[in-house]
This record gives sequence, C-alpha cells and structure tokens, in this order.
Amino acid sequence: MGRTMRAQLAGIERVVGLLVAALTVCNAMAASPTTAAAGSKWWQNAVIYEIYPRSFQDSNGDGVGDLNGIAQRLDYLQRLGVDAIWIGPMFPSPQVDFGYDVADYENVDAQYGTLADFDRLLAQARKRNIRIILDMVLNHTSDQHPWFKAAAASRDNPRHDWYVWNDGVKVASGPPQPPNNWVSLFGGSAWEWVPAIQQYYYHDFYRAQPDLNWRKPEVERAMFDTLRFWLDRGVAGFRLDAITTLFEDPQLRSEPAQPGVNAQGDPILTRIYTDNLPEVHGVMRRMRQMVDTYPDDRVIIGETYLPNTAELDKWYGGEKHDELHLPMDMLVGFINKLEAGTFRDRLLEVQTQIHGSQPLLVFDNHDNTRSWDRYGDGVHNAEIAKIVATLLLASRATALLYQGQEIGQVTSVPTRVEDVKDPIGITGWPKERGRDGERTPMQWDATNAQAGFSTNPRTWLPVPTSYPTVNVASELADPGSLLNWNRKLIALRRTNPAFAGPMMMLDVQNANVLSFARVAKNGKAVLVTLNMSGAPQTVSLDTHSAGIGGATVATLMMSPASMKRPASAGNITLAPFGAWIGTAAAN
Repeated sequence: MGRTMRAQLAGIERVVGLLVAALTVCNAMAASPTTAAAGSKWWQNAVIYEIYPRSFQDSNGDGVGDLNGIAQRLDYLQRLGVDAIWIGPMFPSPQVDFGYDVADYENVDAQYGTLADFDRLLAQARKRNIRIILDMVLNHTSDQHPWFKAAAASRDNPRHDWYVWNDGVKVASGPPQPPNNWVSLFGGSAWEWVPAIQQYYYHDFYRAQPDLNWRKPEVERAMFDTLRFWLDRGVAGFRLDAITTLFEDPQLRSEPAQPGVNAQGDPILTRIYTDNLPEVHGVMRRMRQMVDTYPDDRVIIGETYLPNTAELDKWYGGEKHDELHLPMDMLVGFINKLEAGTFRDRLLEVQTQIHGSQPLLVFDNHDNTRSWDRYGDGVHNAEIAKIVATLLLASRATALLYQGQEIGQVTSVPTRVEDVKDPIGITGWPKERGRDGERTPMQWDATNAQAGFSTNPRTWLPVPTSYPTVNVASELADPGSLLNWNRKLIALRRTNPAFAGPMMMLDVQNANVLSFARVAKNGKAVLVTLNMSGAPQTVSLDTHSAGIGGATVATLMMSPASMKRPASAGNITLAPFGAWIGTAAAN
C-alpha cells in the first residue's frame, strides 16, 4: 500500500472514530445521572471563581487584599454570575509561600482578617447564592506549625513521625548526605538537615514546607478533623492543593533522571516515587465518604496535573465515582496552542473516558502564565481570549475562572530579581522568574494608580501598567468587551436548556475550526463554532446528520461584532479568530 493511500485511510479512520465518539458523548451524557440536566448537584455546570486573597481587594489600606475586601466585591461576583468562589489559603502563615505554608489550619491570618470576618463573608455570600470553597493544603505544613516544631525538637516526640524523616547516608567526614536524589520543586535537594536531632526531613516544595507523613493514621485523622471544622462552619467544600503528592515511596528509591536540567538547574526527574502514588486513592475515598455525610452537596476539588485522561478518571474513582467530585482537567486548558484538532480530541476524551463524571475545565490559575499570554499571538489577543472563554464556558463542564481572566489581565513578570516575591522566582532567577506575574492585584478601575485595588501606593505586588484600559469599570461600559462576553456566556449557561444537555462535535474534519453543539431534551440546540486560525473560514454544519434538526439558525453571540449573521448552519463565515454562537431547531 502506498504512503498516500495509507495516509488517506488513516485520516478516514480518524474521522470515523471521532464521529463514533461524538455520538457516544451524546448518548452517554443523556443517560448519565451526573449531568446538569439531572439537577441533582449544584456544582454540576457551575462557574467557580478563584480568588487569590492577597490580590483581590484591600479594604484597610495596607496594600494586601483581605476577607472584607472580598465581601465588598460580592455584588460584582453576583452580577458576573458565579456560583461559588474558591479562596486561596487564608490561614495563619509565615507567608513564605504566601499562605501555602500553613501554621494553623483552624483560624484566619491577621493580614486577611478574623474568623468573625470570615463568618460575615460566608453569610453575605450566601445571601447572594454564592458558595465559598476553601483552599486546603494537606501535603505539608509550615515549619512554624506547632506539629512540626514538636516533631523537630526530639525523635521521641509523638509528633515526630507525623513528618517524613531519614538519617541520611553516612560519609567519611561531615554530616550524612541526603538519602536519595529527590529534588524540591522550589530548587535544590528535597531533604533538609536538622542538626538538633541529626536527621533530614523531606519537603517536596520549599524547605519551610515539610511534608506530612500520610502513612500515619493520626495525620489523616487530624487533617480530616480540620476539614470538619470548616464544613461545620458552612463552607461548600475544598480545593485540595498538591493533592497528588501526599505519598512518597516508602523505600525512598531515587527517581530515574531524564536528560538535561530544569530552570532551577536541578536534574529533571520522572517523579514516579513522589507523585501520584496509588495509596492516595484510599485517602480520597475515605475523604469523599466523610464529606458526603454533610448536607447541601459539599464538593471536593483536586489540583490534579496528570499525564492523560485515563489517570484523571482514577481521581473520580472510575466507574465507582467515589473519590474527588471534580479533579481539575489541565489537559484541555493547558494545550497552549490554538489547534482545533487537539482541542476536539481532548474535549472528546473528557466527555467519553471518565465514566460519565462531570468535567472541570481550567485555563487559568494562580500558578501559571495567564491564558491571554499563552494563547495570544500579540495581535489578536482580545479575539483569542473570547475563543478561550467560549471553550471554557460553552463546553459541557464545570468551569473555573481565575480573577482577572474575565477582563483580560496580562502576566506581568518582574524584570529585576530584587522585585521578586515568589520563592520559586528567588531561587530560580533568571531562568525561573516565579509566579508573581499572574498574581498581580485585580484591576477594578482607573480611579487611582492602584486600579481601585487599594488606597496604599505600595501594594504588595505592583499593579500592571495596563490598568487604565483593562479594568472592570471600563469593560462593563463597553458592550464588546471581554468582560461582557464572559457575562453573556455565563447567562446563557444559566438560562438556555441546551447547556444542561450533552455536547456533540460537528464538522470533525476541519483543521482550523472547532464546532460543537449543546443539545436540549426537546431537540433544540446551541451551536458553537470557533475559528482558531488567522484567516477567514467558512463552515458548513450538518445538523441533520447530527440528529439536531433543521439548519435554520439565529445568532446569540459573535465576535467580532462586524461578522455577517448567518441564516443557515450550512453557511457560516468566520472572521480570523472569529467566534459564533447561535441556536438551531427543527424547521
């Protein structure tokens, strides 16, 4: 068989496979009890909004955001249409890693307010039908936590084995060497020597963040008690930080190394002994069982950077659905290239390969360069941002928005090491500049040089220079803004029955345009078509073959607004990086 014929047959087989998968999505989702159509869980099809508390709103003029600041902006969040807010770590902390080094799991850091402030925020959010989800750091504590202080004081202390310790490898002279080649994600060895007790402790992250030993039942009981403290207070659930890293290889075997070094100058390790070990699933099942005893459909969300959808499915519990309610799918949102075929494949995977569970899509968070910069081409960034928003909010999935994403905030990376606050950037400069760039203050308006975030001219991170035009106030006044595009999309999710239905891929041979339908029980559909190229494209969507009905369409939203409104699904012309959303129904 010639090369050309083999390529043609491979292409035909791929198209047939995609069509079969698309039909499988429609049939499986229509029958699945976990779809939003079932109406059984608030978090299915919800919009969750991540708040980085230091950077959202400063209420007291100290240059740092706080809980009362969040309360001040609840009306904005309600108008945006979010169902829940996920608040980054607000617990007492030395702030070495800005809250991800927890010194007390059952209180509020004084920078952010008090427990009474939190209770008021919870009550005010509830009045607006907004739930609160807390960021829970279970993998490690601060080295200033009383547990670790006790553990590091004596090998005989009852808390000692709550952390991961080792005597190291003896050498001819000097202190012992670390027991293996494990490296910290913040740079350098993952083992820190404590002379007072002549042992190393393990820290997957910064040395001020010692890892807990989850092989000790006492650790699990203590952390579950902490979860209960907040559940009893009324939170809607938790986002579990770094949850795949709870366990390490008990034999402490060295990781296989790959060629080269990372941005910190350390060997690139496979992490087969320090990440995603099977023991973590037992903890997830027990946690799910505990959380499910609470009323009002509490939710547990996982920070799950995983290699493929099959691994993601395990975090749901597979066909048993007994682990996380919503592990984060990073496989779609972090493709980082506008490739219609790749997005089509990934979206089909998460619709068909997770046993009917609810996907959770993520394009932006506090740890990664903003999608505006990852997907933008420098010329059409505003149009591309609307494509990204449509992928996030029109797909069949729970959607996670990160503060500022809805207005197109840019990544603002420090240019001098003296200005870096993130410990990763401090240890990794200049190749690794840290995560400050995506954590800059929220841009509310142009009333002052702090973009309305604070009255203090010295905010904890500088406000990006884009704030005079990229801010909430100016975009609310502009009907064509990214913010209003997001608001309209969220309103469609809430009001159009098709968004409670399954998702079906259309025009699956198209390499430049991604098209799909959301289908209501009555057969009416919302059609979505996204031009991921810099050239105009004309698409023909065969709605009859897809079983949707007639080809007559009506436009709901489109970008740019100057595009011609199509009359038929068989002839839709898209501008470069254009997006069109419309309705279709039987004639």
